[in-house]
Amino acid sequence: MPQSPPGDVGGWFRTALDDAPAPSPRRGWAPAGPDLYGLESPDDDLAAALARLRGRRVLVVTGAGMSTGSGLPDYRGRDARPRSPMTFQEFTGQDLSRRRYWARSTVGWPMFLRAWPGPAHHALTELERRLNLTGVVTQNVDRLHQAAGSRTVVDLHGRLDHVVCLGCRTVSSRRVLQTRLLALNPDMVVPSPSPDGPRGVVGHQAPDGDADVEEWARFRYPDCSRCGGLLKPDVVFFGENAHRPTVEAAFALYERADAVLVLGSSLTVMSGLRFARKAVRDEKPVVIAGDGPTRGDDLATHRIHGRLEHILPRWIAMLDES
Repeated sequence: MPQSPPGDVGGWFRTALDDAPAPSPRRGWAPAGPDLYGLESPDDDLAAALARLRGRRVLVVTGAGMSTGSGLPDYRGRDARPRSPMTFQEFTGQDLSRRRYWARSTVGWPMFLRAWPGPAHHALTELERRLNLTGVVTQNVDRLHQAAGSRTVVDLHGRLDHVVCLGCRTVSSRRVLQTRLLALNPDMVVPSPSPDGPRGVVGHQAPDGDADVEEWARFRYPDCSRCGGLLKPDVVFFGENAHRPTVEAAFALYERADAVLVLGSSLTVMSGLRFARKAVRDEKPVVIAGDGPTRGDDLATHRIHGRLEHILPRWIAMLDES
């Protein structure tokens, strides 16, 4: 039987009103109409935000908007496809839900592997050398910050390239699991991108490797090869408890920072929003950059609009010019 995770750290993945008990991820804050996307801040605003960050120790909090330039879609952007993420309770409580998840993941996994660090990831790595960053706390599960060379990264929501057994807690490779999934489902049609094809072109799927599958009711998935327990991707599902050591590592980076820079996150879930809220309480400046509205816009000392693959290289050019 799967073991219950440790106690939740402050309702980490709440998405609705702050005091509401365990809401569904289908509720809560959502960005407004498409007219709020596509805005671009002038250079004077970019320069003012950069000046606010220079000379300070900066914590960077990133979301799915960092990886759109790598071909991975975001969750709530203008072109995001409506989806209802599977909850932890659904995954652990229903065999049919696990069949659905692993079928969609099996199809999406090869395309997810094609994602490669984009201009925003590389620009942030360069800014790490130019500014005094305490580290990057990312809500993404794609490990693209690490692939681009970022030195200090906390994967707040876990990492999709790992699988964890909820029985014995053994962590194993998602690549290895893919071989087992395909062996159990030989009739499954899975895309096989050419190794010589362009990186970052991953088709229609979600940022967590999920892809559309019409037939999944007969899909078979394996148990843990060590104890026979339930296997789950090593990422934090909606409704799942946060991992305390990860939370503590993220806040250790925050405590060493004098400012918070949010890149590409709508701050819909509390896991990212609470860094901005705490910074305001602690009188630390908050700079939010990205395309489209965020739940934390009213908290921002500077709000920069635009695509990150344009904003971050422009900041680097400004540093070169100064």
